[in-house]
Amino acid sequence: MSDSVSDCTDEAEPRTALTEAEVEALVRGICFKTGPPRTVGVELEWLVHELRSPHLPVPPERLETAYAALRAVPLSSPLTVEPGGQLELSSPPAASLTECVRTVSADLAAVRTVLDGHGLALAGSGTDPWRTPRRFLREPRYDAMEACLDRTGPAGRAMMCASASVQVCLDAGYEEPGPLGLGRRWWLSHTLGAVLVAAFANSPLLGGVSTGWRSTRQLLWTEIGAGRAGGPVLDGDPRAAWARHVLDSPVMCVRRADGPWHVPERLTFREWTRTGAPTREDLDYHISTLFPPVRPRGHLELRMIDAQPGDDGWIVPLAVTTALFEDPEAAEAAYRAVKPLAERARPLPAPHNPLWTDAARHGLADPELHETAVTCFDTALRALPRLGAGDDVVAAVADYLDRYVSRGRTPADDQLDRLRGVDTHANGKDHRS
Repeated sequence: MSDSVSDCTDEAEPRTALTEAEVEALVRGICFKTGPPRTVGVELEWLVHELRSPHLPVPPERLETAYAALRAVPLSSPLTVEPGGQLELSSPPAASLTECVRTVSADLAAVRTVLDGHGLALAGSGTDPWRTPRRFLREPRYDAMEACLDRTGPAGRAMMCASASVQVCLDAGYEEPGPLGLGRRWWLSHTLGAVLVAAFANSPLLGGVSTGWRSTRQLLWTEIGAGRAGGPVLDGDPRAAWARHVLDSPVMCVRRADGPWHVPERLTFREWTRTGAPTREDLDYHISTLFPPVRPRGHLELRMIDAQPGDDGWIVPLAVTTALFEDPEAAEAAYRAVKPLAERARPLPAPHNPLWTDAARHGLADPELHETAVTCFDTALRALPRLGAGDDVVAAVADYLDRYVSRGRTPADDQLDRLRGVDTHANGKDHRS
């Protein structure tokens, strides 16, 4: 859950009260920075568990000691801690997929070395399969967030404290039409996004219980509600749609210098501009409390992918997504492949529509999503060499295609098999333990 306060409107003086028209102009003008796509980034969230007994909760004191040691390690990527003690590594913008993979891999190796010395390890799963949600950070921001999200049920606490993701960050694209244009990339991110949810689903368990969903993490976001965790209507104009969404979304909290932060009831940012005096700083903060599946922060932040298993599992969704957006031929092929899916998404925006629900519930067991995912992975494999991807990255994507996508499986199915005592690694055959 990346919720950095330094969002897309951080370029001007923070203390001037804003009018409704000024908010709309600011959001339209700054949240999408267009130009030739040149950079790529990734934000990786990880659950942290006991090295030898991953099902046991880690005492907060152990986490605090380990994280203090990590703060002394020089990394290229900023390292932050999430409310439940998850670690997030956010890469700097990279000039290529290869550079991004190299930088983050080196940082992760350093982080793992420190954690190993404290008897801890990183776990790649979209939700914590063993433990119930538990707050680690006690700060006014997260106290207010918890109070706000509790109004919609337990999903908010689970999202805050027991979820993790792979978030791919790509430039917004050209101002002009075409496969690399802003309008196309905005639409593609919301439609291909459902395919990414299905293909990389890896959260069928929460707190030791099977939920019946391949991506429980996506289910949690849906249950939090459209105002907080939904996207805008895809009406053809990304700037106008996002500006309306920012204005009409509920304010999570009003910060105070002393004492608990105020958590208003049903106050939208538009209403706040009419009845109060929100500042640029308040607008930045408000945007950071919105968690749509695609968040514009100058660039596009694709937030729908579950954290992946293994030390390097995150590389596959990063590579596939980058290839389908950054290579013009692949972007056009991906657009054609996912276009038929759009009918299943209407009329509701992501993720609160039937397409995204089916992707989260069924993963690649959904026949149409399975067929589309195979096409998209084949397309990405052809594009990756054109983007300069190394043989190891291409091989990782090919292996994922063979092991999961072609068979209509995802890492979620592996988790479910382990829960049932089934081994499916040998030639796709089941071996009961």
